[in-house]
Amino acid sequence: MDNTLTMPSENAVLAATIPVAEMDAIIAGRHSNVFAVLGLHQTPYGDWVVRAFMPAESGVTSMSVYDLQGNFVSRLARVHDAGFFVAAIPVVAHQPLIFEASTWDGAHTWRWVDAYSFGPVLGPVDDYLTAAGEHMALYDKLGAHPQMHAGVSGVHFSVWAPNALRVSVVGDFNYWDGRRHVMRKRSSGIWEIFVPDLPVGIAYKYEIISAEGVPLPLKADPMAQAAENRPSNASKVTDTTHFIWHDDAYMAQRSDGDARAKPMSIYEVHLGSWQRDDAGQFISYDELAARLIPYVQTLGFTHIEVLPITEHPLDASWGYQPTGLFAPTARFGDPDGFARFVDVAHQAGIGVILDWVPAHFPTDAHGLANFDGTALYEHADKRQGYHPDWNTAIYNLGRNEVQSFLVNNALFWLERYHLDGLRVDAVASMLYLDYSRKADEWIPNKDGGRENLESIEFLRRVNTEIYQRHSGAVTIAEESTSFPGVSHPVYSGGLGFGFKWNMGFMHDTLDYFTQEPVHRKFHHNDLTFGLLYAFSENFVLPLSHDEVVHGKGTILEKMSGDEWQKFANLRAYYAFMWGYPGKKLLFMGQEFAQRAEWNEDKGLDWHLLDYDTHQGVQNLVRDLNHAHQSVPALHQRDCDGAGFEWLIVDDSEQSVFAWLRRGEDDKPVAVIANLTPVTRSHYRVPVPHVGMWREIINTDAACYGGSNVGNMGEVEAFDDGYGDAYVVLTLPPLATLMLQRV
Repeated sequence: MDNTLTMPSENAVLAATIPVAEMDAIIAGRHSNVFAVLGLHQTPYGDWVVRAFMPAESGVTSMSVYDLQGNFVSRLARVHDAGFFVAAIPVVAHQPLIFEASTWDGAHTWRWVDAYSFGPVLGPVDDYLTAAGEHMALYDKLGAHPQMHAGVSGVHFSVWAPNALRVSVVGDFNYWDGRRHVMRKRSSGIWEIFVPDLPVGIAYKYEIISAEGVPLPLKADPMAQAAENRPSNASKVTDTTHFIWHDDAYMAQRSDGDARAKPMSIYEVHLGSWQRDDAGQFISYDELAARLIPYVQTLGFTHIEVLPITEHPLDASWGYQPTGLFAPTARFGDPDGFARFVDVAHQAGIGVILDWVPAHFPTDAHGLANFDGTALYEHADKRQGYHPDWNTAIYNLGRNEVQSFLVNNALFWLERYHLDGLRVDAVASMLYLDYSRKADEWIPNKDGGRENLESIEFLRRVNTEIYQRHSGAVTIAEESTSFPGVSHPVYSGGLGFGFKWNMGFMHDTLDYFTQEPVHRKFHHNDLTFGLLYAFSENFVLPLSHDEVVHGKGTILEKMSGDEWQKFANLRAYYAFMWGYPGKKLLFMGQEFAQRAEWNEDKGLDWHLLDYDTHQGVQNLVRDLNHAHQSVPALHQRDCDGAGFEWLIVDDSEQSVFAWLRRGEDDKPVAVIANLTPVTRSHYRVPVPHVGMWREIINTDAACYGGSNVGNMGEVEAFDDGYGDAYVVLTLPPLATLMLQRV
């Protein structure tokens, strides 16, 4: 202490006390501005007083105050039996202070740095940008962040709850007593507090009192970057800023060139059921990195798309009912574990895409619903704020702060975890106000239409921000309608997505392959119709998790015919798909012809790979992926009509299809599919060039489990005498061929 200081004046001593009503409000946990009372304050006379509250339940009867150097300053007087202490103290400036409290018998003593003696961490710019919905680093401001403040280490907590009477952070560190760390309310509706000496890893929640004085269920932090493992649901303090990445080379390569012209073959994965350990339990992010990534690399997939790994309480939701949008689920480890998973993937040349869910959120008591006692994140009107299909709430995207919350969340995953893209779930449900609703269950937009104008604005904004800030990253829309311009640029009136799932391709092709071959001639258009719109959007061709659950059967089981025909159909279908314009997506297990429907409660049936037929399908998917990557004609113009040309489109009687894929070189690929179990000999197919054509894929090859009918690896194209070329092929039964010009 400065020895020149004098004791405070008598007036200051008197000012150290406050009206009983103020003390009662603090003791009862109903005071809305505790920072104006507790902590260190200067009196109108220029002197300093300090006030503290230590609930009587603690047994504390005496308190003293020290400076940060550990020097004794003063004893405090207990002026209320419920645990209110005050003192006038000899200091010359506002500063952090240390309290020491003891029980009456001295058996227990506590020492802590007073949270109420610290000023705010956030500033007016944060308030302005938050209210305007323009804060692009919100995840570094809100939530829980370990940091130094006024020379003291601790954790800064902040949360948006504008309509609350009082907000406190609670945890084991304060015995879950909301009166201990009441937060400071800012003009933006953000509440904040810096709590000294808290370590990383502690669990916490927010205790919120509504404007009506009603205590709400304890709330998890909407912007927490870690959470407890279910069934616990508290948030956890973590630091995600210090991870050291080793993916510079990958990130530079990702930024080079147009994603539409690059190979993209996506392996869709539910991390909890790809593999389990010997006891049937989840394996960790690190174990997944050691097993899954080499597997994906060997099979030639370019990307892993993970079903939502944002924290969620219910396993059976598959992650689509998230309650912690900024927290990787604790089921598989901590946030650093997930970062290591992505880092290892990138070092192996594999991108990671997150299945992202801005379309709805669950109404769990600890989540966002009725967050501050009002419909804060959601719409109050059920006609706007309720999803009948999923029994979930809907974000109020007309509110600046809510839109900013979600935009920041999208950016967070790309910034903090280096993710390579977002697949946005259920976009169609966001675009239409009457989605899955009866006539009296929705409200038209301001123009009287059914389009959700606020959602459209939001989607355009999030796509714009991602593509401006993260070079090489992509966004992919699961959009099941014909909404125009989903993957068109925002400046031309589109939604700005990089790609869109081609649901029409999925439904039409699966419908076709379920038909017995004898009937396929009547369904020929199922496979040709898609080319009428194949280049209207930048498409991803999905065979996703949704197609292998809820009684739909696996992709193998959808195929018609006996055992041999099912496998032959499946192989022909996969090669048909890989030869078709558009990026590829295949759900886990379908690469080796999983027989049982997907079950999130157990791992895949890996024992099937002991059988040649299943191993053959896996071999085929591997070779299709490697061809997709190595042959420019199979990926460079996926989104460009100039890269596709029908060779045979009308042979419905024999169910034969043939087309040409072109890249930027002079080595096009001819894809020929014979979708009946009949070998076609001497089948003539026009091609653009004479000379040799190499057979790069034959799904009937013995190594894939086929009958090994083919063309001995290559064929020669001849001039027909009129300036056109052709090849004469043997078409294997229920098979697809790919021929590349040599």
